[in-house]
Amino acid sequence: MLRAFRLAGPLAALAIGAATLAGCTAPGLILTAAGIATDTSMTWEMVKHVHAQLTEDDPTPCALLNSVQRALNGRCEFVPGTIRPADIAKSGLQSCPLTAATRDARLWRALPELIEKGASYERCARSPLQDLAEIDACPNFQAASPEILKAIVYLADNDPRAVRHDVFRMFSCRNARAAGLDQVLVGWLDHGKLQPGTLSFSPLEALDPDVLVTRFGRELQIAGHLPSAALDHYDGSLPMGFEEALRTSHWAALGWWFYELPQLANRAPPSRGAQMGWVPLQRVLLPGYLVNPDAQADTVRFLMAHGADPRSKLPFDQGKNVIGFAAAIRSPMVALLDAPAARTVPVPTTTLAQTATGAEGGRAAGVSRPARQAARFDPKSPTNDTTTR
Repeated sequence: MLRAFRLAGPLAALAIGAATLAGCTAPGLILTAAGIATDTSMTWEMVKHVHAQLTEDDPTPCALLNSVQRALNGRCEFVPGTIRPADIAKSGLQSCPLTAATRDARLWRALPELIEKGASYERCARSPLQDLAEIDACPNFQAASPEILKAIVYLADNDPRAVRHDVFRMFSCRNARAAGLDQVLVGWLDHGKLQPGTLSFSPLEALDPDVLVTRFGRELQIAGHLPSAALDHYDGSLPMGFEEALRTSHWAALGWWFYELPQLANRAPPSRGAQMGWVPLQRVLLPGYLVNPDAQADTVRFLMAHGADPRSKLPFDQGKNVIGFAAAIRSPMVALLDAPAARTVPVPTTTLAQTATGAEGGRAAGVSRPARQAARFDPKSPTNDTTTR
């Protein structure tokens, strides 16, 4: 009983001191507690327990991390050449080192050295590039050094699990093309990694809309990839290619889709886990759907000029058509949608919307084949390989 009373005073003093020094650092608090322990019978074990409670949420100091943990921690300085192979084998990370380094652009700095010192993509649960594509569909590859780009190409060329819908879209996006990473897709095609019937996705559907109407898109068709297969279910998290073209009001890509698959003008297949199809003309009326809201009227005109019927029924509400939906949400497009059927709806004229006349009669009335670019890709490769593929 006497011992309990003897400890009560120091503990109360410690509590008052901790409250008074709430704005101070944890080291300051522990030194204060240590002083109390020196002057009283309070044990050092009690001081350590109090310190542990005060610092339990603090990040581990970089000096206490192993070489891989330091390299893959954004708050720690990375010194090239300091990663130890033994730490790669036992990193102490929840994910494999290559996944941790790939999915965060700040940590790409460690990728080349990790690969050089034996980090294996085979120890990762799935392709590290898939993790990156799901986090950022179009990373800032231009900011990466040539060594980092070589490491990314290494993962793409050697890990067969990298041939996925989302990774395919990522390597065809604007930033990837600017860095020369679109050559990865050329290599996949040339080396037989895109054989029809062997993939969980359609390369035509996975392409960025900008690339769909290039020579490379045509080469995928020549290799046996059918536009109709692009409507099948795919294993990925990014929107289907047709929807991406619609969201971005990409006239040339939309013209390609309507030429190859005219039924898309009025009904698109279920996507990303949905149970029902959807009506493109109704979808573009939703606030916030289009990347460029100012293009809404032009997009509605383009769809109607390519066969979209504003009186088509909605799959989720058979008692309502597109015009009725527009009226219900008070869309400014009601007048445009409810214009007389005989009235000609002008198609937006932009550099992306220019189309060339297809085969005589076209594959669908009023739909022409979109123009294709002559070039396949910029032949420059991030790996300094200037050989034309």
